[in-house]
Amino acid sequence: MNIITQAFAGHIGDLELAAVSIINTVVVGFSFGLMLGMASALETLCGQAFGAKRHHMMGVYMQRSWIVMLGCAVLLLPMYFFAEEALLLTGQSPELSAMAGEVSIWFIPLHFSLALLFPLQRFLQCQMKNLVNAAVSGVALCIHLLVSWLFIARFQYGLVGIALTLNFSWWATVAMLFAYVACGGCPDTWHGFSLEALADIWDFLKLSIASGVMLCLENWYYKILVVLTGNLKDAAIAVDALSICMSINAWEMMIPLAFFAGTGVRVANELGAGNGNGARFAAMVSTLTSLVIGLLFWALVMLFHDKLALIFTSSAAVLDAVNKLTALLAFTVLLNSIQPVLSAVAVGCGRQSMVAYVNIGSYYIIGIPMGILFGWLFNLGVMGIWAGMIGGTAVQTLSLAIITIRCDWEKEALIATTRMDKSSEVR
Repeated sequence: MNIITQAFAGHIGDLELAAVSIINTVVVGFSFGLMLGMASALETLCGQAFGAKRHHMMGVYMQRSWIVMLGCAVLLLPMYFFAEEALLLTGQSPELSAMAGEVSIWFIPLHFSLALLFPLQRFLQCQMKNLVNAAVSGVALCIHLLVSWLFIARFQYGLVGIALTLNFSWWATVAMLFAYVACGGCPDTWHGFSLEALADIWDFLKLSIASGVMLCLENWYYKILVVLTGNLKDAAIAVDALSICMSINAWEMMIPLAFFAGTGVRVANELGAGNGNGARFAAMVSTLTSLVIGLLFWALVMLFHDKLALIFTSSAAVLDAVNKLTALLAFTVLLNSIQPVLSAVAVGCGRQSMVAYVNIGSYYIIGIPMGILFGWLFNLGVMGIWAGMIGGTAVQTLSLAIITIRCDWEKEALIATTRMDKSSEVR
């Protein structure tokens, strides 16, 4: 839906396209990543509750998540009100900053829709109702195409119309999912609104914050790579080449992220049922399967190293620059096929804070300093920056692998069942 919105904005004008793109990437992108991460707390709690057959608690957990995430959404509002000033501080042009600041206010309804949408999606995902999420997303996409044509192409409402269509489509997604849940789609897990959601908020908040920090630290890491590359001398070609590589990596990353979602839920289900060996087996199968797929894409990147960029450009200089970076892209793809699954295992166990600490150490204490060292002091440019940051990803993957191998699964199952018992006592 965001890509469709950007396409319509591009037909209005270049400045409008830039304004919508920068708000989507910086402002909405930040709140999107943080709240998506916070919602992964439900993968732990709802997943374990489903495995333990404490179905009634799943609706309570979702309502608790709504309370926490709506509070977070309120705290993030200054990003939308002061977007113009923030963009000016980063060196953006006054014209672009003013237009982006004007349109950012109109994205506030979308911002609040995320606080309700992500918990709904996780709630259904933990019951293995992914087909519902997919069907609703498909319908919302069709709705978005229609209203975008109507308000932007037909009635020509400009930037305000762009924001309104995106708001409408995201809220339509929320409404459809909630209608499914409340109108009988989840009779065992949704019993209506309950005051139980107000209990144990502090523990839920801690888990949600740890989940949000864990995902944001990963999300920002490779964006910092682009920022660092932009500060090199004669960086235009390097940034173009790196952006192409990051786009290819982002496409392939959808597969490991799907394993992230499935693994976290499956491990949580097994632990909630008190089946430590089942959780271990799920972790092992998903890790090996994702690794095999990662090896396949590693081979494809290496095989078509000189042709990948033809999808995006015909510039000989950019094609050559991408060709030089494909080995680094291949190893990034390979590592990223493993580490999201290992992170998901930790999510299933409710150990998000541990992954957050691993990410801080691997990415920001090892990876980025290594990238700066190789890129500037050793004069290796973008290849040095990226190679150093791959080192950080490798350290993270190795750390999570060791933690997973040494995991006491029976102990994790006991912790999960104790957590479920505690929730029932609070109820």
